[in-house]
Amino acid sequence: MTTAVKSQLMDADAMRRALMRITHEIIERNSGTDGLCLVGIRRRGVPLADRIRENILRVEGVEVPLGELDITLYRDDLSQLGEFPEVHGSKVDFDVTGKRVVLVDDVLYTGRTARAAIDAVFAIGRPASIQLAVLVDRGHRELPIRADFVGKNVPTSRDEFISVCLPDTDGETAVYLAEKAKN
Repeated sequence: MTTAVKSQLMDADAMRRALMRITHEIIERNSGTDGLCLVGIRRRGVPLADRIRENILRVEGVEVPLGELDITLYRDDLSQLGEFPEVHGSKVDFDVTGKRVVLVDDVLYTGRTARAAIDAVFAIGRPASIQLAVLVDRGHRELPIRADFVGKNVPTSRDEFISVCLPDTDGETAVYLAEKAKN
């Protein structure tokens, strides 16, 4: 698939501000950090969750637990991923039972990734609550799922997509609106 960038939606400063706002909203909604933990959805949700964790440490002086969730085996399209889908494994080194889990992802689209992540969390424990934080909500929900914390709402067409770029995976910090190029 070839793509064409239509516009830059966020630069590094805008992303930093959005994540700091999300951080403050998480702290406020949860009346602090007691029982709070962050779980990033692989791939780009993990570094975003880490940034939120660093923000919480700066703001509250508390280091909340951070986990990494691989939802591959919980996807509803697993059979379409091929005979041997690549599984990286989850890394949640703390008990989620009774905790307030904040799932973190880069983009909320149909809601299917969030649903798979919720299933994956329940497979490892029974949290008191699960909240969802996303950098970008682009609409087009197929399931009754909404984010509790959103960095930016961006209405899109189904022919467009959001590309979140982070230094570890993409060599830059930015968010782009792109369009599938017509062949």
